[in-house]
Amino acid sequence: MQSILRHALKLAPKLTLMSALAVAPAFALPQSQDPPKDPPQDPAKEQPAAQPKTQQPAASQPVQQQETVKPKNSKEDVEAIGNRSVGKGMNLYSLEREIGLGKQLAQEVERSSKLIDDPVVTEYVNRVGQNLVRNSDARVPFTIKVIDSDEVNAFALPGGFFYVNSGLILRAQEESELAGVMAHEISHVTARHGTKNATKGELMQLATIPLILLGPGGWAGYGIYQGLNLAIPITYLKFSRDAEREADFLGLQYMYKAGYDPNSYVTFFERIQADEKRRPGTIPKVFSSHPPTPERIENTQKEIARILPAKSEYIVTTSEFDSVKSRLRGIMFSRKATDNAPGKPTLRTKTEQSKKQPTGSDPNSTDDDRPTLKRRPDSQP
Repeated sequence: MQSILRHALKLAPKLTLMSALAVAPAFALPQSQDPPKDPPQDPAKEQPAAQPKTQQPAASQPVQQQETVKPKNSKEDVEAIGNRSVGKGMNLYSLEREIGLGKQLAQEVERSSKLIDDPVVTEYVNRVGQNLVRNSDARVPFTIKVIDSDEVNAFALPGGFFYVNSGLILRAQEESELAGVMAHEISHVTARHGTKNATKGELMQLATIPLILLGPGGWAGYGIYQGLNLAIPITYLKFSRDAEREADFLGLQYMYKAGYDPNSYVTFFERIQADEKRRPGTIPKVFSSHPPTPERIENTQKEIARILPAKSEYIVTTSEFDSVKSRLRGIMFSRKATDNAPGKPTLRTKTEQSKKQPTGSDPNSTDDDRPTLKRRPDSQP
């Protein structure tokens, strides 16, 4: 910060102009990365899937896809994946710095989380994820691990450090549903959404320095700035709706390129949405800030019909997914049984303790769980 201040004092007039230029992109809303929503061409007759979707909701029908599509740019061309400029834009982070940042954040995650170390489960999830990464626009290597948590969640940190909760694996009904959510999170890394957010925060901080030093307060204004700590908080996992739409758009292409049925992405989010309607407040935290709204689901269906040519076969699920899911369920059950074993210390809320206390005035009523004081046998009256 001291070096920035010295630089600001020497070039104060220039910084004033730079601040005006820097604030503009910092406060500007990100432009949607969605391609123009042209009406789809005449869809071709749907090709039969490799496996029947026996668990797909009856209300959800597969989107009809065209035999051939005419992409308007490379971002719509699934055949150009890996050779296009995804992730470009204003970003102060080099790829090396981004990987270093992600490594630091990953260490924090692993210090506060318990990882699944079963080799069968971790190898399978890593293999599914790496297959998606190979069919993406990723420019960094990915490290994929499984967190022992019932919460339906997955998140990818800048630099390719990717975590999948066991709750997500158990909630998915087919491998293609798991792959769809993983592809969405991989897209946040390929589009560099985390470090783009960090860049906006840094530009806003830099823009305030000349305004503070050259304003009426002068050095006093800088002292107030330091005292109030007016740094813009930087978050790496909360993205704008435009960023979420771009991740939907790219994630569909990645799972399609890897061979999965893109309709499974829609069915998973439709099921999450149905759960929220039946029991409000149950929507997982991963969807709390950007829930699977009807608009997002509808846009996803349109993109499937518009940019993804029909295939004769898709991967819907595999027997390995079912066996890994069953194995993971056994691991989670054993862990809970061990945690709840008799004699192990447990934490109870004050409400739970008060329910066990006697409600009447009977002096003979006792609560075995409450500590009591007893006179020693050898004590004198």
